[in-house]
Amino acid sequence: MNDQAVLVLRLAAPLQSWGGSSRYNRRDTRSQPTKSGVLGLLAAAEGRPREASLTDLLGLRLGVRVDQPGTLLRDYHTVSDHRGLPLPAAKVDAKGVQKRTGPAKYTGVTQRYYLQDAVFTAALRGPAPLLQRLEHAVRHPVFPLSLGRRSCPPTGPVSLGLRPDAELPQVLTDVPWQASARHRDRFRGPRVTLEATVEDPAGDLLAADVPDTYDLKTGTVFGRRAVRHLWITLPTGHTTTDQADDSSDRTDPGHDPFALLGW
Repeated sequence: MNDQAVLVLRLAAPLQSWGGSSRYNRRDTRSQPTKSGVLGLLAAAEGRPREASLTDLLGLRLGVRVDQPGTLLRDYHTVSDHRGLPLPAAKVDAKGVQKRTGPAKYTGVTQRYYLQDAVFTAALRGPAPLLQRLEHAVRHPVFPLSLGRRSCPPTGPVSLGLRPDAELPQVLTDVPWQASARHRDRFRGPRVTLEATVEDPAGDLLAADVPDTYDLKTGTVFGRRAVRHLWITLPTGHTTTDQADDSSDRTDPGHDPFALLGW
């Protein structure tokens, strides 16, 4: 008896941010959802406190398909104390007491990066009973769901349901294209080629995005997992190519060697 299954999620929002290990005054985003971010969404759906164990979630294998890559947004912040007081120093001594170094600072600058209008299909493969519980939690979340940061709530239902056990590339090939109608209208050909990343012990790349905890007191240490990149071809829903539109070849980029770099 096969006790494995695959949970499929649609991760779409006006803004997403998958920052990985970035912190302090510069918060980057990766071009695809991280395992830490996806597991954090599932943990929030179940209502797990930050210090709860993640042992049962870490074994889930993650695959991500880029249905709509979106664009990069930089959000520039300035921070000051409304009372006109100097900001606390960022440095602390061995006892955790903030140091006074240099002149008083009244304004701080932070930069935060987001993906705008991106859509991803995520597939998690693992024990069927666990995924059944998680799928129910995603549809009835205890805590609000977010895509990387609390300021990034998802658009529309997140769960696309459970599927019978299959290899992640096959699942990502079987799930219909999830891009917005406006994005799909840019493609006139019968097929579209999408980038995907799947967790694979035999993969030739390492992704450092496996969390050990979400506890704010201890901080998160990120472990590594082996992954591999691939390209998946899906039907667009167009039965014929519009020969009158000579821009059709430009709207379907096919293989883009810079996509893996997030460009």
